[in-house]
Amino acid sequence: MWQVFADYHTHTKYSHGTGTILDNAKEAKRQGLEILGIADHGPANWGHVGTADLKVFQRIMAETKRVEQEIDGLKILAGCEANIISYEGELDIPLALQRELDQVLAGFHTAVNPKNLRDGMKFVTEQVLGRFSLRYRQKARNNNTKAIMAAVYRNQIDIITHPGLHINIDTPELARACVKTGTALEINVRHGVKSIEFIKAAAREGAKFAIGSDAHRPDRVGKLASGVKAAITAGLKPDQLLNVREKT
Repeated sequence: MWQVFADYHTHTKYSHGTGTILDNAKEAKRQGLEILGIADHGPANWGHVGTADLKVFQRIMAETKRVEQEIDGLKILAGCEANIISYEGELDIPLALQRELDQVLAGFHTAVNPKNLRDGMKFVTEQVLGRFSLRYRQKARNNNTKAIMAAVYRNQIDIITHPGLHINIDTPELARACVKTGTALEINVRHGVKSIEFIKAAAREGAKFAIGSDAHRPDRVGKLASGVKAAITAGLKPDQLLNVREKT
């Protein structure tokens, strides 16, 4: 039997979650978790999705410490879900802030403000034309993979969130970069487990994984059963996952 002891990927009202850090913490405790990760979106997300600005993360860190004192036996990690904003792998969470946070999750999201117009136009062009042209589809795949690998190499990322969601990437290439940097790949519950083959392909390269709820409501915190099922179906062992152990 497996025991999932942590959920590293949850959101709060600081970005576009519906609950507070305390709400998420109470649910994590009810679910029997030992570790809760707060991973609110970086400010590059469009509209109400992202945090208002980088100063918000100082409030998240302070509130996390206060809530951790209220909930006995639960470790709470103040973190982010950063966005890749350039093909050079830059994130909307600068390196200095990454070092202050307890954890850094990062995702390749489509609805973000890029660092510059050139990268934004390039991304949109390749994504749109890739629907009709094999040449552009391969070009997008190559450039997307290079961007996410560059992010892994130049930042302090603990977990890449929902890799390949809406973004065409080369899984083995990304997995090899993650192995070199000690970065885990997420098995994301909220977006569904799209492909067992993705997990198998990354595992063949030696990648580690983390099952994440990507909870945007407190009642979804720690609900990781479908991710566990996917990991087992893909043939993973507990030591290949950051937040799973054999139940004793």
